[in-house]
Amino acid sequence: MLNCILKHRGSEDPAIWAKSVGNSWRTTGDIEDKWESMISRADQNNKWASYAGPGGWNDPDMLEIGNGGMTTEEYRAHFSIWALAKAPLLIGCDIRALDNTTKELLSNSEVIAVNQDKLGVQGNKVKSNADLEVWASPLSGNRLAVILWNRSSSKATVTASWSDLDLEPGTSVDVRDLWLHSTQSSVSGDISAELESHACKMYILTPN
Repeated sequence: MLNCILKHRGSEDPAIWAKSVGNSWRTTGDIEDKWESMISRADQNNKWASYAGPGGWNDPDMLEIGNGGMTTEEYRAHFSIWALAKAPLLIGCDIRALDNTTKELLSNSEVIAVNQDKLGVQGNKVKSNADLEVWASPLSGNRLAVILWNRSSSKATVTASWSDLDLEPGTSVDVRDLWLHSTQSSVSGDISAELESHACKMYILTPN
């Protein structure tokens, strides 16, 4: 199979057929360094989650982190969602001029490990309520990656219950925060976070 990237920019629905001729295909039009553009590409790419997997990947276009058009929290969400979606993590800024914040975002090894997980399942949106969203993806080792995302214009609390995540009631998990690099042990029932506008939390849940 050719190791190529098909640049159909999402036209002609390449996710349906391109795996027979290439390893990656664009599911969207070109991204811009703007919040509205980023979230629209995330949503468009989400539509094709079931078509991706080892050997063939949906590509919602490159990362805009470091180009200056979004806030740090918006860029953090951008990187988190792209990693969960197993999208190609193509840096789209000038790597010769990375500031410390951009370096920290782009080099988070725990987030990158979700993107590179050997199970290769594209994460998807599992809950949405007035721009308060939960995204999730199964990982190898019976683990689960979860993003709580506040896409609203004001601070809000986002909650993922075990039923949202298809976990059995009473299941106990260790919750690893991939951006704070901290772990909360023996959590059961739900996970919740108060988030600033456009901010997210990204976790790995590991059953006890």
